[in-house]
Amino acid sequence: MRDVLPSLLDWWRAGRPAAMATVVATWRSAPRQAGAAMLVGPDGEAVGSVSGGCVEGAVYELGQEVIESGSPALQRYGVSDDDAFAVGLTCGGILDVYVERVDPDSFPELAAVADDIAAGRPVAVCTVIEHPDAAVRGRRLVVRPEGEPVVGDLGSQRADDAVVDDARGLLAAGRTETLTYGPDGERRGEGMRVFVASYAPKPRMIVFGAIDFAAAVARMGSFLGYHVTVCDARPVFATRSRFPDADEVVVRWPHQYLQAEADAGRVDERTVLAVLTHDPKFDVPVLEVALRLPVAYVGAMGSRRTHDDRLVRLREAGLDDVEVARLSSPIGLDLGARTPEETAVSVAAEIVQLRWGGRGQRLTELQGPIHHTADEPANAAPAP
Repeated sequence: MRDVLPSLLDWWRAGRPAAMATVVATWRSAPRQAGAAMLVGPDGEAVGSVSGGCVEGAVYELGQEVIESGSPALQRYGVSDDDAFAVGLTCGGILDVYVERVDPDSFPELAAVADDIAAGRPVAVCTVIEHPDAAVRGRRLVVRPEGEPVVGDLGSQRADDAVVDDARGLLAAGRTETLTYGPDGERRGEGMRVFVASYAPKPRMIVFGAIDFAAAVARMGSFLGYHVTVCDARPVFATRSRFPDADEVVVRWPHQYLQAEADAGRVDERTVLAVLTHDPKFDVPVLEVALRLPVAYVGAMGSRRTHDDRLVRLREAGLDDVEVARLSSPIGLDLGARTPEETAVSVAAEIVQLRWGGRGQRLTELQGPIHHTADEPANAAPAP
């Protein structure tokens, strides 16, 4: 919803109903992830995408029906459909799309949710997309972190309690998922499916070392949707003019800054850290802190000789084999990169690869689905 929110909010404020189609689950080589959204506007406009073109026509027609009827619809699209080109995914994937009418009556909480998203405050929207009782379908909860009130209800206190508990866990991790319960929120069984759309603050990328490579990595991190910080102890190099794509530039010793951010709770399992100083007096102390934090990625720039020297110093500092093994060094994938911009692509590729479990090989040399999650197997081995 985040990408289509400006248009949706304009129609909502004008009291004009629109249909919002949201990908709530995917299988195999689906082109969009859960949470991707498309709008059908009150004058027939189409905004956003749920499939990159494969099923948009069918979703558009369903959206017009939902605007007229006011009844939500859950539709599965996939290659198994009788007419794959008309309403299926010719790429071989399967996705579930939930289509609902959105107006001030059906979604009175929208403005408040939009304010939270714009301000970077964590909020999750939990919508019942499947239930044996038609009256329950479309009910929603708006869930914020522990200690903040929950808005809405699912018609059952037991269901509310179960969904709120799970939604707060997903929100803390910044994950969007469809959850399955029994009709009354039972932890076992099925019958009720709830789509939890989490809108958490942007994940962080912290780049240590105010060098030309850092400027390119910061630019790539911003492009990928990270909140980017560049940190260096040298004020003459760590300036806003040298890093215009960074959200913030900090002049401080890297290890002191990272420890302070971790102590303040501003580093989490989505955070990625790129150490580009390749100077022992900077990178060894910050890596000593970084490799003991539960972050998504720690990469360090340097030659093979620099890497070997760095490992010796880290072990002398007391890090064990498990901690040292978390280090991606030399940083990035083997793309043959030479320029700072090419190196930034290499670093970004490694971060994406580790996030989704890819192998970093050419797709033309592989078999099997090209889209998968970190919980699914990577592409098959090359054909003989």
